[in-house]
Amino acid sequence: MDLVSSDFTERETLFVEVILPLSLAINYTYRVPYELNDHIAVGKRVVVQFGKHKLYTALIKNITSIPPVHYEAKYIIDVVDELPVVNTEQFKFWDWIAQYYLCNEGDVMNAALPNGMKLASETTLILREDFSGEANLTNKELLIVDVLSRQQKITVDQIAKLLGQKTVYPLINALINKEVVIAAEEVVERYKPLLKSFIALNPFYKDAQHLEELFSLLEKAPRQLDALMAYISLSRTHEYVAKSDILEHSGCGQGAVKALADKNIFELKQKPVSRLNGFDDEFEVNFKLSPVQSTALETIERQFKTKDVVLLHGVTASGKTQVYIKLIEQAIAQGGQALFLLPEIALTTQIVERIRVYFGNNIGVYHSKFNNNERVEIWNKVLNGTYQVILGARSAVFLPFNNLKLIVVDEEHETSYKQYDPAPRYQARDAAVYLGYLHQAKVILGSATPSIESYYNAQHGKYGLVELTERFGGVLLPEQKVVSIAEETKRKKMHSYFTSVLIDDIAEALQNKEQVILFQNRRGYATILMCNTCGYAPKCVNCDVSLTYHKSSGQLHCHYCGYHQHSVNVCPACGSVHIEQKGFGTERVEEELSLLFPDIKIQRLDLDSTRTKHGMQKIIADFQDKKSQVLIGTQMIAKGLDFDNVSLIGVINADTLLNYPDFRAFERSYQLLAQVAGRAGRRDKQGKVCIQAYNDNHRIIRQVMANDYHEMYEEELAERKNYHYPPFSRLIFLNVKHKDANVLNVAAHNLANQLRAQLGKRILGPEQPLVSRIRNYYIKQIIVKAERGASIQQIKLLIKDTVTQFNTRKEFKSVLVQIDVDPY
Repeated sequence: MDLVSSDFTERETLFVEVILPLSLAINYTYRVPYELNDHIAVGKRVVVQFGKHKLYTALIKNITSIPPVHYEAKYIIDVVDELPVVNTEQFKFWDWIAQYYLCNEGDVMNAALPNGMKLASETTLILREDFSGEANLTNKELLIVDVLSRQQKITVDQIAKLLGQKTVYPLINALINKEVVIAAEEVVERYKPLLKSFIALNPFYKDAQHLEELFSLLEKAPRQLDALMAYISLSRTHEYVAKSDILEHSGCGQGAVKALADKNIFELKQKPVSRLNGFDDEFEVNFKLSPVQSTALETIERQFKTKDVVLLHGVTASGKTQVYIKLIEQAIAQGGQALFLLPEIALTTQIVERIRVYFGNNIGVYHSKFNNNERVEIWNKVLNGTYQVILGARSAVFLPFNNLKLIVVDEEHETSYKQYDPAPRYQARDAAVYLGYLHQAKVILGSATPSIESYYNAQHGKYGLVELTERFGGVLLPEQKVVSIAEETKRKKMHSYFTSVLIDDIAEALQNKEQVILFQNRRGYATILMCNTCGYAPKCVNCDVSLTYHKSSGQLHCHYCGYHQHSVNVCPACGSVHIEQKGFGTERVEEELSLLFPDIKIQRLDLDSTRTKHGMQKIIADFQDKKSQVLIGTQMIAKGLDFDNVSLIGVINADTLLNYPDFRAFERSYQLLAQVAGRAGRRDKQGKVCIQAYNDNHRIIRQVMANDYHEMYEEELAERKNYHYPPFSRLIFLNVKHKDANVLNVAAHNLANQLRAQLGKRILGPEQPLVSRIRNYYIKQIIVKAERGASIQQIKLLIKDTVTQFNTRKEFKSVLVQIDVDPY
């Protein structure tokens, strides 16, 4: 009896604080069964019950021997991992994200971990399509696979019942790691490389005698002979020649090439190429920097000795990527890892392909287009150090780096780096700067049009600053001109939405067999329909916005919630048939241009045209292969696209950008117009940019024309200083939401008054935002504008405590309050 008592007293009772994948204000604590004491570790996942029935995989954050005070701790059910999947540096980073952006750790965990690592009892699993059946499986794993081979899917709960045991999570984790099953909710489109047809000559005909005999054989097939001659001409530098180049060079049809392939004269091969540039082969692995690039690299290295962050301000096509590669190379030479952040990974394949060529298997790509299994695999490879370079969109900042030496944030001004919904509403650029600080890594921010905040930090010594002022290879910046729509209208020279100048430029480009990109930052056909008699305009039933008419579907669409309805021909308010279309989008521009140039192929690149699985890939590939002559797009075309044959960029109406009610409207207009203009021009010919506007003397348009970023920066800075906007203040938005407008009004004013009592004039509002109802939720906005000298951390704590107290009141429990720190 004494022996048993002695053994029992030596048993240590452990408790673990865990992060659940739920938005909880306080982490929950669980008790560890004695037999699992040796298996737990910080960063491992454990299976826990939360609520009455639901099971979740949670992350161990702390291990302690102190039980929770306010409740009796439940036991953890099982430990999922043999080794930790999250490291201590990540937990520090998550803490900072939660504190800085005023969210809960569960929100951060949800954003950080791939779904395959957050298994819950209702998670659905399916058998992988590429599972060959050759994996080394246990009897229980074979039983699950057998069930899945007969039915399409199975839930975690069903597996537990099938096996008659609660602890199935380690088993499921093993099946995911063995690439047998995948979490169904994450089965999304796999991002596939663009495959292009290339042609090589059968080695048999490389012998001069055999080639001469082949010429004789093809004398009666002149088209095939033309295709062969085109190949020989084009193959002087590369064995494989693009099929499209042979067709263009020879003028022969597809049939001639197919006939040569059928005769085994041509060998066809599908090769992955960049969607954004046909000149991948020109990128040399052992490239040499130009003198200007070398100077920039040396300056960055020098500034890194005293600064942790350096801003590289280089004009479009100045060769910033090659400078990044040299810096990444240095980080790897030190045995470290490098993170390369891109705003839109799907649109910047060119950079992905180039860096993949350079660093080979040491590189991993991480973004939402990959399926769940691939994301888990990349996570594990970063954790164990297999990948030295990671290219990713904003979520890549959450990967488990253990020896990070360098972070590159390309196009740092892009709004895509900001997550607006759901929480955490973080800015990946700013988060990357803190991540670099945590790892003692260096951070390089790059852009042709830096954000005002970053440039201000560089000008005031917080960041280093390096500038590249000329394009790589001495290519000239495009010739730019602005045309007054008002003047052209007065002179009756307008053709629909096109000025005579733009029409002439388009005609000239098409005559020279060059391509054109037209920019209109509105999708759809008509912005609104309006009754000419009573002024009625159809509105969304869920949101406080007018519906946009889309001719392709013949319906009216809401661009906020997706609601759509049939178009109206008769006014439901007054019965009038005089329904007019007001405003225009990319769809209307496409239709009008096809009337002016009926013989050309026009394509659209916007959210509507890229909804299908491979929509974007096909549009960009067709344009790159010159199957279409004109590409009309929204701001998607400004994000890294680089086509070799585009000689003209046309901006249909610049005023729509400038007249937006936002303190960053002018800055963003400059960035967007300058980035769009940067798409023009080829390696051997200067491009053209034609900007149409009513307000053709607007200072932003003038500064874009002069490529004068510094003047724009100085004027914007003076304006912001006068009105106390960033970088001279800090902004926090509180979006208060409820389905009842009256409840919302009372709640918003009550919350604003509570905040005002503590923060005084720093509180503005509540006011209605531009769109005051979305998805049946009415919205009021409270703005906190804190001066730079104030303790922002103290202000944030006050806001968080006030919102918590506000939500405890019975009448306001159903009111949603979303906090957005740095909402720009």
